[in-house]
Amino acid sequence: MLAEELIDPLLPTLRPTDTVGKALDWMQEFRIPQLALAEGETYVGILSEERLMNADEEDSLAELEPEYATVTVQPYQHLYDLLRTAQLYQLEVLPVVDEEQQFTGSISVNELLKRFASELGTQEEGAVLVLQVEDRDYSMSEVSRLIESNDVKIVSSYFHSGDYETDRPGKLTLKLNRRDIKAVIATFERYNYVIDSVFTTEALDTTDRDRLDLLLRYLNI
Repeated sequence: MLAEELIDPLLPTLRPTDTVGKALDWMQEFRIPQLALAEGETYVGILSEERLMNADEEDSLAELEPEYATVTVQPYQHLYDLLRTAQLYQLEVLPVVDEEQQFTGSISVNELLKRFASELGTQEEGAVLVLQVEDRDYSMSEVSRLIESNDVKIVSSYFHSGDYETDRPGKLTLKLNRRDIKAVIATFERYNYVIDSVFTTEALDTTDRDRLDLLLRYLNI
């Protein structure tokens, strides 16, 4: 899923001629604490609700200095790249700028997280299994074979690289299509895999911002 597919056409873009009061009204209406500021087709930056609350409501936005003037994403960037940018800069909105540096719209990070939750398969029944694996030694084909030998399928998977300096192993997170995975765990233990943790569907059903932020930090994407 690419950035150009995730642009929200209903999400307003702030203009320098808008007032602080108008910007705050939009943020309240769309329940978003940040909005992109553009002049014509040129992206200018991002204004936050916190910043606007300290200004006079009658002031024009042209009088304010926006933040993140150089932080943008491009239409062809993948969902994972968008999440990485949002996490890195702690953004609630992502401005999309094309190759000619023209502003094409904004992406709500809240909606982005919902799409990410859908990509993870969190709405499907099944357990989540986390294995400790060495970056250079693990084989995804072998992991798949061991799981499928128990008539269980992988819904989604993510790999988090280890840290060589601290000898921290990598972690492979697997969303499976069954909740009862005792046989899968037994198989991995028989092949000397280290089980880091196991979660049931209930632990993943909540897809609010706080829980997904924790997941993003864990996956480091």
